[in-house]
Amino acid sequence: MPYTAGFSEEEPGNSKDFLRSVLNTIIEKDIFQRHEVYAKTSFQKLVDFMMDSIGSTVSPNSIANVFKSENMPIDNKTVSLYLDYLTISFLLYKVHRYDLKGKNLLRTLDKYYLSDTGFRKVRLAKLKTANIGHLLENAVYLELRRRYSDVYVGKLNGHEVDFVAIDRDRNMTYYQVAFSTANQDTLERELRPLQAIRDSNPKYLLTMDLDFNPVYNGIRKLNVADWLLSKQK
Repeated sequence: MPYTAGFSEEEPGNSKDFLRSVLNTIIEKDIFQRHEVYAKTSFQKLVDFMMDSIGSTVSPNSIANVFKSENMPIDNKTVSLYLDYLTISFLLYKVHRYDLKGKNLLRTLDKYYLSDTGFRKVRLAKLKTANIGHLLENAVYLELRRRYSDVYVGKLNGHEVDFVAIDRDRNMTYYQVAFSTANQDTLERELRPLQAIRDSNPKYLLTMDLDFNPVYNGIRKLNVADWLLSKQK
């Protein structure tokens, strides 16, 4: 929310109050008043669950099973409907998985990202370092939506590529996101999905590491802050 940038560091409470007000307005007016949501407690629980699960693959069935285990029964059709309400209101973005081998969209286990991660902070009151990797992934996704026509999660022979970005000319670029790959095992794990792709499309590994943009067999590693501020894709 750009308006929050106008608040100074001396008044952080004002920023939180503003975000909390916007979030409540979206839920109460854009969703509850426009749609017939009877199980409001379950819906609010779903909002919390989705905010805590950004960047993770989920399905209506898996969510319904979690709720059932917590003695809060809700069927998968209702979960699916509520997820539609959250995406229609632009609180969440739904990202489909793309089969890089078959060149088609997969119908299960989508991912969801927040339109503003500040909502998660005021809603769940978690530490800044909690799930920081997924928060970074969320920020990258929002920027990719700005730069490209379509953005998907890539799937290839058991490997998952964080993002497959497609421009207006249908050219693909692949992105993997990690907070840090200073550890060699982590670096190898993050490179593996990109290395499994055999085409010559650009491939990037985005991290918060401060190094000299090394290249690993055609895969360019970039500092994510530099990438966000650059004009290049």
